[in-house]
Amino acid sequence: MQRTTCGAVFTLLLLSAGPAAAQGWFDGLFGGGEGRYERRGYERDYGRRGYRENDDWNSPDQRDQSRERSRRTEGGDIRDGGGRPSIAPQAPPIVAFNHDYPINSIVIDVGGRRLYYVLPDGRAYEYAISVGREGFNWTGTETVSRKQDWPDWHPPAEMRERDRSLPIKMTGGLKNPLGAMALYLGDTLYRIHGTNDAKSIGRAASSGCFRMLNANILHLGSVAEIGTQVVVVASLPAQARISEAPAAVQPPSTAPQPSSTSAQPRPEERRPDRASDYRTLREELLRRD
Repeated sequence: MQRTTCGAVFTLLLLSAGPAAAQGWFDGLFGGGEGRYERRGYERDYGRRGYRENDDWNSPDQRDQSRERSRRTEGGDIRDGGGRPSIAPQAPPIVAFNHDYPINSIVIDVGGRRLYYVLPDGRAYEYAISVGREGFNWTGTETVSRKQDWPDWHPPAEMRERDRSLPIKMTGGLKNPLGAMALYLGDTLYRIHGTNDAKSIGRAASSGCFRMLNANILHLGSVAEIGTQVVVVASLPAQARISEAPAAVQPPSTAPQPSSTSAQPRPEERRPDRASDYRTLREELLRRD
């Protein structure tokens, strides 16, 4: 009875105080009100970054990591490509190249996963490369339109659509997939570029570009000029095997040559065998008797 009476009195006081006072009493009793919302950051963060990112629930480090994850998910950040060490160019082996391509041109054998820089006298530099994976291979003729040391990487929109973790831009460096140098092919998105991932060489792993070791791309960039023709073929025809060197010519002999009279006897002049001689002699002796 006493509890019911107190409840009734409290209700009458709320009604007589009006809506504003009632709201204030309610906030005081149950912890509501504008101050609490502002303190916990709901007004600032709700609908923009979410509850996990408000100022009371996370430490500054956690907030920074969460923002970084958010930027990577949206693919909207610019990332550092790492250091740019000094790398010495390294020439690949020179091989026989018996194909009809201009000297000082580049020929890419997609099937053989080799790139050739054509030299005079039927020779070429042979570089081991990585090519486009299935569905990203292409063939045709382009020219080297630009060369760039430690290029920035701008993944195209369709690539970022396939992989939402990719940035809009990555500055040049060892972490950058374009490596120490890139040779840009015409006005396409394709390049011949470097990499420090030796395990990827010889594989079909790219999105249509051609990669080689950083030391090799620096060598190729030193011999290939702007405007160099680049021919991409599915495969080069098999080259003819080089036969063994002919035997050395013997010097003419100084020994006297046999005369024509000492030639082998003709078949009709062949001497009769011993049996024929014996019969002929017996017949002759019988005639004499």
